[in-house]
Amino acid sequence: MTSVANLALVRGAAAGVLALLAAVPPVLAQDACPHRGELDTLYCDVNRDLVADPPTDPKKFRNPGTLVFAYTPVEDPAVYERIFRPFTEYLAQCTGKRVVYFQVQSNAAQVEAMRSGRLHVGGFSTGPTAFAVNLAGAVPFAVKGDANGFQSYRVAVVVRADSPIRAITDLKDRRVAHTSPSSNSGNLAPRALFPALGVTPDKDYKVLYSGGHDRSVLGVRTGDYDAAPVASDVFARMIQRGTVKESEFRVIWQSDPFPTSAFAYAHDLEPSLRDRMLKCFYDYRYPEEMRKAFDGADRFYPVTYLKDWEVVRKVAAASGESFGRAAFEALAKREEEARAKKAAGK
Repeated sequence: MTSVANLALVRGAAAGVLALLAAVPPVLAQDACPHRGELDTLYCDVNRDLVADPPTDPKKFRNPGTLVFAYTPVEDPAVYERIFRPFTEYLAQCTGKRVVYFQVQSNAAQVEAMRSGRLHVGGFSTGPTAFAVNLAGAVPFAVKGDANGFQSYRVAVVVRADSPIRAITDLKDRRVAHTSPSSNSGNLAPRALFPALGVTPDKDYKVLYSGGHDRSVLGVRTGDYDAAPVASDVFARMIQRGTVKESEFRVIWQSDPFPTSAFAYAHDLEPSLRDRMLKCFYDYRYPEEMRKAFDGADRFYPVTYLKDWEVVRKVAAASGESFGRAAFEALAKREEEARAKKAAGK
């Protein structure tokens, strides 16, 4: 396919995301909602747990013949489709439903897919989880973990092994890659945490968006960037798979831990299907390949958005970010521009 054709497809996809958010059909909105907090007008939060309540009208529950599952598009989606295949096959048998893996190419596209009803359950990156909750009615219920708790990651600032950069303050006037505007570890957390360490992004250095954690790491290796804050778990998996060598880098700083990607279901799934599906998730134990791919995690560990995503929400608030429609449209636009550049070969 030509670059022009690719660009047209990219623009068309992004236009679809924005068009879907532009109008909210009145018939779908929760009527007489006493409280919705930061949720979109499609949803209501009477119990104030910060996620969308199930529909009050039983006719609005969905019980699809095929469950669509997706995982965060941080890295190559085809790799994760293969890694998750044992689980999706198990989920089909456990629920009695056909299960398909949906390869998403951007965070905005994944959120749009759940909002439009095309995605029923999936793993969202830490930062975009809040967009999924507020704009798509996603209800987080699990994080990868083990018997001792859920899995976490840290913001790791990586530089080349031969770099003169030794501390956060050395990032001044350097080329520093952030991943994407909605990324917790790749953008929001650095903006919230770095000023107290002596460096303010977009003031002391110009932020260059790479489009992903893997691209930031590879860009540091090639010298396109002098440094990059990335998710420590993604960096570790790249080393484990042989994509990069640990000896090529130094980590000059790490943050306190954050929860990893959240698995969330669509708020309007029929309750008996939802409960059966959740039991399937919680009962499952990862086979060896999944444990290896996910740093030793062996299960889906129960979490709630209210309690376990509090630190993420605080970081976003401290960095001046929000998770409403306007911020999401800005995210979709930036992701469109990044994909357009890639399609054009720039």
